[in-house]
Amino acid sequence: MANTPSAKKAIRKIERRTAVNRNRRSRMRGFVRQVEEAIARGEKTAAEAALRTAEPEVMRAAQKGVLHKNTASRKISRLAKRIGALGA
Repeated sequence: MANTPSAKKAIRKIERRTAVNRNRRSRMRGFVRQVEEAIARGEKTAAEAALRTAEPEVMRAAQKGVLHKNTASRKISRLAKRIGALGA
């Protein structure tokens, strides 16, 4: 258990930051899920529209440190590839 005042403050800061990051991650996953559901339904236009709204959210999560930048780019790339395969 934290004994020093600075350690106690660090715990408070970590708890706040964890809550914020959990919220950001959950929000991002929700947007990605909308894209995946549209792909599963086979609706290309809906999937493209969902990807256009999901992409900034994923990149924002990367910018805020929730995801690594390359991970975010990889997610977006794979979603776009799956959407492209719908029309083929």
